[in-house]
Amino acid sequence: MKYYLCKYIPPRTDFLATMTADEKDWMKQHGAFLDDLLEKGQIVAHGPVMDPSGGYGVSLYQIADDLDIGAITSEDPIVKHGAGHYEHHPMLHLKARG
Repeated sequence: MKYYLCKYIPPRTDFLATMTADEKDWMKQHGAFLDDLLEKGQIVAHGPVMDPSGGYGVSLYQIADDLDIGAITSEDPIVKHGAGHYEHHPMLHLKARG
């Protein structure tokens, strides 16, 4: 298994407060995409971080060795619509409750 902390970087620092109607729709799709990966066991946890200097999203991934984290996150609807990107940070291991 491989483990990653993935940080979703929105297109602007005030993104959560200034989303357009389209961006709000894409964010709903983004949430559904992440929830699906959570149910499949590829994501251990995900959620928004309310950083005063600009919010962002964090996801903890646990994926099979033959999967590519960049290929997975590139399928996120918010990224496919050009509204932000991901940083991928490999982890040596990941321990979680349950």
